[in-house]
Amino acid sequence: MSLGILTNVAATYAENNLNQTQSSLQNVLQQLSSGSRINSGADDAAGLSIADGLHANQAALNQSAQNAQNGVGLLQTADGALSQVTNLLDRAVTLATEASNGGLTAAQSTAADTEFQSILTEIGNIGTTTNYNSTAVFSATATDFVVSDGTAAGTTTIAATVGALTTANVGAGTGVDLSAQVLTSQAAAQTAMGKITTAIADVAAQRGAIGANINQLNAAANVASSESVNLSAAESVIKSTNYGQATSDLAKYQVLNQTGISALAQANSVAQEVLKLLQ
Repeated sequence: MSLGILTNVAATYAENNLNQTQSSLQNVLQQLSSGSRINSGADDAAGLSIADGLHANQAALNQSAQNAQNGVGLLQTADGALSQVTNLLDRAVTLATEASNGGLTAAQSTAADTEFQSILTEIGNIGTTTNYNSTAVFSATATDFVVSDGTAAGTTTIAATVGALTTANVGAGTGVDLSAQVLTSQAAAQTAMGKITTAIADVAAQRGAIGANINQLNAAANVASSESVNLSAAESVIKSTNYGQATSDLAKYQVLNQTGISALAQANSVAQEVLKLLQ
């Protein structure tokens, strides 16, 4: 090999290798300090795409679990209100049973009817004023609760209908009309008693349907939360730094960096040998 100073090939090779080593060393140090194996698209473009997609799925699932829990809150509010309606109807049927037996004075019948009318008013108030997050709870219109992983195929809509609640519509379905019922004669009291008993059964059926929706929403929330945890684990496998591998690479590149610097210094010193020929 001839001696020359215009191009120091050995130094060029040593410099290129040293640059690559320092780049790899910088990358390993970044992985160790960040805890992430992928810190830019250049590290693993495919892995980054998959990990970001999984992260988006997690975000959707976490919100979906919250959506379902919000639905549970609304339905539990309705169920609690209907529990109070049942208590009021229990008192109403007591009054109707008492009045249907006869033997009451006119004043007593009036007092019983007054209490019964106040019960009806309170049932109407419950239907009108009960709300969840500033939204009326008792409505014949279904409320849709969406559970999704962020994709069209992974989206489920759960429609829950609480039902209306007025004195003319108490209980499931079309409801029982208690608005015209009065405790003023035995016949009227007996009619009211039958209506109230039916209303109690219909309210129980309404609460049963609400309970089924609560269970469905709880199940959907649990599935969404479980799926989110699994996706988080999958994302971690893709993105997280393998510290065993990274520390091994760190030691390797630190040695290569030191030897590369030494090799470059030696390569640069070779050109100095040409001066000896001029002496």
